[in-house]
Amino acid sequence: MRHPTRDGLAWDDNGLGPVARWTRQPDIEAVERVCRRALNINHTVDCNVHLHANGEFSKLYAVDSIRGKHIIRISLPVDPGNKTLGEVFTLRLVHRMTDIPVPKVIAWDETVNNELGFEWLLMEMMPGKLAYYRWRKMTDTQKEILTKRVAEFHTQLLRCGNLGQGFRSIGTLGTGPNADYNTAVTPSPGPIVDSVFFSGPRSSYPVARGPFESSHDWLRAYLDLIITEHTNALAKAKTDDDKEHAEMVLRLARKLLRMVHKIFPSLVFPPEHTVLWHDDLSLKNLLVDDNGRITGAIGWECVSTMPRWMACQVPAFLRGASRKQKPSRDSYTNLAPRPSASSTSDEDHLDNEGKTELYWIHLMEYDQTRLREVYQSRMTQLLGPEWEKDVDEARLKVDFLGAVSRCGTQFYPVRVEQWVDAIDRKEFISLMQVLRTGIKKEKRPATPSGNAAPSKVHYERPASSTPSRVQQEIQRHERMHLAGSGNPTASVIFRTGSPTKTAAMTGSWTPSRPSSVNSHRPTTSWRGSVSGVSGAHLETPQSPVSVHVRRRSSDGISLTSLELPNPKSPVNVHIRRNSGSTCVSTTSSIVSGTTNSSSRLG
Repeated sequence: MRHPTRDGLAWDDNGLGPVARWTRQPDIEAVERVCRRALNINHTVDCNVHLHANGEFSKLYAVDSIRGKHIIRISLPVDPGNKTLGEVFTLRLVHRMTDIPVPKVIAWDETVNNELGFEWLLMEMMPGKLAYYRWRKMTDTQKEILTKRVAEFHTQLLRCGNLGQGFRSIGTLGTGPNADYNTAVTPSPGPIVDSVFFSGPRSSYPVARGPFESSHDWLRAYLDLIITEHTNALAKAKTDDDKEHAEMVLRLARKLLRMVHKIFPSLVFPPEHTVLWHDDLSLKNLLVDDNGRITGAIGWECVSTMPRWMACQVPAFLRGASRKQKPSRDSYTNLAPRPSASSTSDEDHLDNEGKTELYWIHLMEYDQTRLREVYQSRMTQLLGPEWEKDVDEARLKVDFLGAVSRCGTQFYPVRVEQWVDAIDRKEFISLMQVLRTGIKKEKRPATPSGNAAPSKVHYERPASSTPSRVQQEIQRHERMHLAGSGNPTASVIFRTGSPTKTAAMTGSWTPSRPSSVNSHRPTTSWRGSVSGVSGAHLETPQSPVSVHVRRRSSDGISLTSLELPNPKSPVNVHIRRNSGSTCVSTTSSIVSGTTNSSSRLG
């Protein structure tokens, strides 16, 4: 059942998409009363409740009482009722049918008819610490053991469902009209709970929301959302840029829509085989003990049953750029020690151990490259050689979904369209390769008959050269990585002669409101500090830094200004921002502390 009220929720547009905002905050005393009642604790016994973490669509409160340690999630009504029910049914099923360590559900209310005025879910607190904060201290062996264990989790999820055969449609467990949490019968998928479908005005668009019987139906609904959204944006466009962007997205979405039936059959009987798939099993959703052993898997809010080809991807914590050679720690610049741990919590930073952030980025890429082989090897051991065949057959489908998910954004739209056109010509090219290098057509000389030879499609490559070691380092740094760890980072290379000086910027990205709700040219500010670097031609003590980034409909992202404290001579500064699946790179010249530039980024 869908509840009509969305009291407490508002959506802001920061230019990168809708962002959920609380219009009122949960009352902490009401939270305590709810917990006492659910845990059967009277008012004479201590029950301490405090804010634990803020999620994208919820707030987590830690509950410490004589009943133990618990977590209560209080959710915004982004998909009223369905989001809480989906998490309850999914956690209960995983707890019952696998040995994956997931939180035990204690109590919940999927309605707003309670003293909080929000839906809530009370569950046990899992032991351990986020793997994100322990990863750098873990040994290679511990990382391999963790990776193999995640492979075992995914193998169990593939078999989780009716008679160990998974499910027969795409959707979220427990959201259908006949769901009954009081029975041990495996629930069937219902309407899908996914931010793609409920964010901002999309929640009211008249499109199908599942359960979907096939990948074809699901992806058509996804594209229908994009087309509806940008048709509305085109009608409200106030600038040429807004109009250009909307028209470009609509053109690309319609191309993808025409292509769906070529990759996914439109008629499937019985409904397509699906599996539970946790698409965000990142280091921030894995808990580990002091020895790196997994003690909990969290983040099941919007987990749904997905086509089996979706589960042929590696887990989120293994997605990243390829790096075959382990970076040498000694070849990276040392930085001044951070402030004492007492002034900054673990939640705010990672210990860089006096090394530039670039070293840790490259080390993570090396880990991901090495561990992807460990993961696939373990999956093949568990599922047999058929798994390798499934992975190969899934590549085009995974790429198609990647093109659809990027279709409505401003990241690499030209290259996404290049990929779509290549596939339409039956030229099967990796989407990630096209996003990194693009495709261009090379005209061949005319033949003796006077007719031009057919054009040849190939990848764009940088001009060949024989760079020095420092130049090689800079080139590797400047390469745009399209699959990152999901943790916002930025680093700066100061090129002041030899040797190259490197400093890491630490801080956070703060999107500002665009000039209008329909604007596609917002500004994003980065604020943080630069760790101390000194050299013969440059002295840059710790001080505030502000980087302003503007998104453009035609060329991705460009750097518009950078401020640094009084360098003594012109300095070339390279900015790299890695967040989620997008990396922003540009190089600018600094004179007297300020630069203005515009760098095309694809």
